[in-house]
Amino acid sequence: MSKKRNSRWTVEQISADGLTLEEYDRAVGILGDREPNEVELGIFSVMWSEHCSYKSTKKWLKGMPTKAPWVICGPGENAGVIDIGDGLAVIFKMESHNHPSFIEPYQGAATGVGGILRDVFTMGARPIANMNALRFGDPKHPKTRHLVSGVVSGIGGYGNCVGVPTVGGEVNFHPSYNGNILVNAMTVGLAPKDKIFYSAASGAGNPVVYVGSKTGRDGIHGATMASAEFDNASEEKRPTVQVGDPFTEKLLIEACMELMATDAIVAIQDMGAAGLTSSSFEMASKGGLGVELDLDKVPMRESGMRPYEIMLSESQERMLMILKPGKEKLAERIFRKWELDFAVIGKLTKTGRMILKQGARTVGNLPIDPLAQASPEYDRPWEASPKQPVVAPHKVEDIDWRKALLKLIGCPDLASRRWVWRQYDHTVMADTLQRPGGDAAVVRIHGTNRALAISTDCTPRYVHADPFEGAKQAVAETWRNITAVGAKPLAITDNLNFGNPEKPKIMGQIVGAIKGISEACIGLSYPVVSGNVSLYNETKGAAILPTPAIGGVGLLDDLAHMTTLAFKAADETIILVGQKDHAPGWLGQSLYLRELCGEEKGAPPPVDLIAERATGEVVRKLIREGLITACHDLSDGGLMVAIAEMAMASGIGCTLTDPGAPRHALLFGEDQGRYVLTVKHENARKVCDAVDEMGVPVKKIGRTGGKDVAIAGAGAVSVAELREKNEAWFPTYMAG
Repeated sequence: MSKKRNSRWTVEQISADGLTLEEYDRAVGILGDREPNEVELGIFSVMWSEHCSYKSTKKWLKGMPTKAPWVICGPGENAGVIDIGDGLAVIFKMESHNHPSFIEPYQGAATGVGGILRDVFTMGARPIANMNALRFGDPKHPKTRHLVSGVVSGIGGYGNCVGVPTVGGEVNFHPSYNGNILVNAMTVGLAPKDKIFYSAASGAGNPVVYVGSKTGRDGIHGATMASAEFDNASEEKRPTVQVGDPFTEKLLIEACMELMATDAIVAIQDMGAAGLTSSSFEMASKGGLGVELDLDKVPMRESGMRPYEIMLSESQERMLMILKPGKEKLAERIFRKWELDFAVIGKLTKTGRMILKQGARTVGNLPIDPLAQASPEYDRPWEASPKQPVVAPHKVEDIDWRKALLKLIGCPDLASRRWVWRQYDHTVMADTLQRPGGDAAVVRIHGTNRALAISTDCTPRYVHADPFEGAKQAVAETWRNITAVGAKPLAITDNLNFGNPEKPKIMGQIVGAIKGISEACIGLSYPVVSGNVSLYNETKGAAILPTPAIGGVGLLDDLAHMTTLAFKAADETIILVGQKDHAPGWLGQSLYLRELCGEEKGAPPPVDLIAERATGEVVRKLIREGLITACHDLSDGGLMVAIAEMAMASGIGCTLTDPGAPRHALLFGEDQGRYVLTVKHENARKVCDAVDEMGVPVKKIGRTGGKDVAIAGAGAVSVAELREKNEAWFPTYMAG
């Protein structure tokens, strides 16, 4: 600790605010060797928190590929923006609300949805779809059922009330999440490409305007809480969880859209993590200006709030705007009409400082750029994850394929999520074309014959075994899901969920995963345009599986070329594309190995990006030419799970040729870059020849028809039994 520092703040107080002693001393230096007062200490704390500053990862994030001809705005704004032609832009992002959702699952998940909606509509986009990626602990853990119920209810309760469809996502289980669940929310919106709003303030003297809900004491130090591990006192952090109101959010969306149709707004920012502090600080910093705020003018729902509480509150449904001079009455009229608070709380200045006043008293005085530019950037020591050995198929027990398939199709990670998505309104706005349960959600661009395809994905067990390959696979899987419905993948958002970066092994996972994402994005021309990092996902020193969740967005230019995974008719030929010749089937880290053999081991399946891209482009070409009647990518559970899902979606069975030996590996191996297609019998030769000419492996593997999924000469299981097994797990589990 610096000798210059007096005893105003104890070591415990500094640590409680999330600062190290070295960071505190840096703050004192920025203030001209003056110690911060309470509100100033709080501002340093939240602005330099891991959640807001990305201090452990920004060194590595800078190397991610973020540009492409169709990218309008990459990382650094509220959300990413891509051009989809016809004068339209897609704006999207994924963010985490992990710690709050563990402490208070309903409100934590609900406000996660509200926050990501604001990130998107603050840039001028009307939200058209929500997605999520959820990870829970062992189903047998005493808290898991309660957490699942609360999180799903919170997502549904907020999204349904605000009137934006929740069209898909992920739900997975693993004991590593017992003490720290993951709730990652994604929103996609549409905006005119010439009417996008940014957060950089401009114009000294311009009014700073607060709109939305009143400020309360909920959510104070939420950003700091999200930047720390859990311990035995985690439940006591309940007051740091915000409380949301989706009906107010709906009013806020409409009021903002109405004001955005005028020329009144100079800049706009939602009040997310760190509330009024981060929104005002970031807007002024991006514009190279100062800001002066009168805290007495901030609408408050509680009396006697201290400057510290006002600046750090994370009360929901609030926005900060910079307006053109003289436009205040116009804006106020709009927000009052929508029954929302409106207040001019300050102005921009040329000072480069944040001045906080309460009455005639100055309660805070901070330099903006020095604080922002001097935020810590750590090059933390890291250790590469050790490479795992490849699991040889002959060393894995060969279990009867029917028993294996029924076990897999009914296990927690593959069972139908109908219980979950029936609680989400996925048809509101009347543009949802593919509902949850397919490869990717498909949402029509209203009033057109075009649509967006959206997918979220990650396989944490792969990432844990090999962060580089596992992260590559997560990107490739969303690319594959979007391709499988006939759309062209355009860009991703990511949500990097990891443990404590101060541990070299965890930091090694982070570095490896970022490198893997980057390589996959480059190889697939699929840039990163937005994202979020959530670290310290640990409880009592035990980290979650590394989970770099990926959200992908693609464009379907003609709905006539959309396909689904369900078999369409009997007597169609089933074709497997992308299966490399003589590949024995990859069982390392497979669900077969885990669910049937009780082992989580081995190297995950590698991703060949050149082959991945070639196969995907062939599949999209065949779909555009109208030759494909159904398409499904292969992932968890391999070929037989994909076939079963296609049969269950349609009620039509099939008979496959016996793949030979090793049968269990060929049927359940999780080799990457593969799709199952169905084509009319008369087109089968034409399709196979076309794929072969493109240098992509292709093979006829069976024919649709009947009421069973069968392997010639090796038995059958009925589609009805598969469906019963697949549908039963979630309702039975949630019924207790």
